[in-house]
Amino acid sequence: MTGKIAMNQKNMMVFNGRSHPDLGEAVAKELGTKITPMRAEDFANGEIFVRFEESVRGADCFVMQSHATVEGGDLNKWLMDQLIMIDALKRGSAKRITAILPFYPYARQDKKHRGREPISARLISDLLQSAGADRLVSVDLHTDQIQGFFDGPVDHMHAMPVLTDYIKENYPTENMCIVSPDAGRVKVAEKWANVLGGAPMAFVHKTRSVDVANEVVANRVVGDVSGKDCILVDDMIDTGGTIAGAAKILKDEGAKSVVVACTHGVFSGQAREKLSNCGAEEVITTDTIPQSTEGWDNLTVLSIAPLLARTINEIFENGSVTTLFEGSA
Repeated sequence: MTGKIAMNQKNMMVFNGRSHPDLGEAVAKELGTKITPMRAEDFANGEIFVRFEESVRGADCFVMQSHATVEGGDLNKWLMDQLIMIDALKRGSAKRITAILPFYPYARQDKKHRGREPISARLISDLLQSAGADRLVSVDLHTDQIQGFFDGPVDHMHAMPVLTDYIKENYPTENMCIVSPDAGRVKVAEKWANVLGGAPMAFVHKTRSVDVANEVVANRVVGDVSGKDCILVDDMIDTGGTIAGAAKILKDEGAKSVVVACTHGVFSGQAREKLSNCGAEEVITTDTIPQSTEGWDNLTVLSIAPLLARTINEIFENGSVTTLFEGSA
C-alpha cells in the first residue's frame, strides 16, 4: 500500500450565526461541546466581517443560522452572515461544511406563479453552494421539492414528533380531529392523524390572491368538525391571517376546541393579536425562529435543539439521519 496514513481523529466544530444565539447554545449543550468563538462585526456601511478564533483546517464544520427578522437585522442580513461564515470556513480549509437552516428562507417562492417571477428558494440553494456548503440541513421545508434545488445531500428533518409528543401529553386523543389549513397540507395532516391514534381529518379550503401577499379570498371547511377537539396544523405561520381565520371558521362549524400547532412561528405584523383573539386554546410552535411569549396569552414554544443535535451527531458519525424520524434506516 502506497501513501501515508494519518492518525488524526475526526474533529467536529459547531458554529452559530448571530440571529439566534440561544438555539446555538442549546444545540451545543446537547452535543456536549461549545460554539466555536468568532469575531463578527457590522461596518458602518452595512458590510459584514467574520473571523474565527480557532483553526478549522480539516474539521467537520456545522454552521447554524436562523433566518428571521429579529432585533439587530432582517433575514437578508442573516443570510449574508451565514454565507460569509461558510466562505471563511472554505478558505480556512475545513474538510466538510454543513449549513444548518432550521427555517429555510424564501421557501414560499419555490415556483413561478406567473411570468417574470423569480424562484428565490432555488437561488438560496445556489448561493449556499457557491459559498462552499457541502450539505444542507433544514426543518419542515415548505415544499419537498426544495430538496432538489441543492446539488448535494439535503437532510430534511421533521418537527412533528416534537409537537405530537407534546399534544399527546397534554390533550386527550379520543375526540381529536386533525385539520389542515389548506388542501396542499393534507398529506402532512394525514401523518399527524396516524401518529395521534388514527384521528379523523378535515381541511379548510382557501383561495389565495395572486396579487396581494398573505391575503386569503375565501374559506370553507371540508369534513366534519362538529363537537371535535381540532388540532390545526401547518409548517409556518406568518401574519396569522390564514390560521386565525381557519380557527374562527372551525368554531363556527361547531368545533369543541381548537389548538394550533406549527413548526415555524414567523409571527409577522399583527400575528400575535390575531392568534390571541381567534379562539384557539393554545398556539404551539418551536424555536427554529427566536420566540418570546411576552404579550401572548396562549403561546407555547418547544425546543428543536435536541432534534438538531441528534441530526448533527448522526452526520458526524456517518450514521442514518432517517432513523431519527422514521425509526428505520
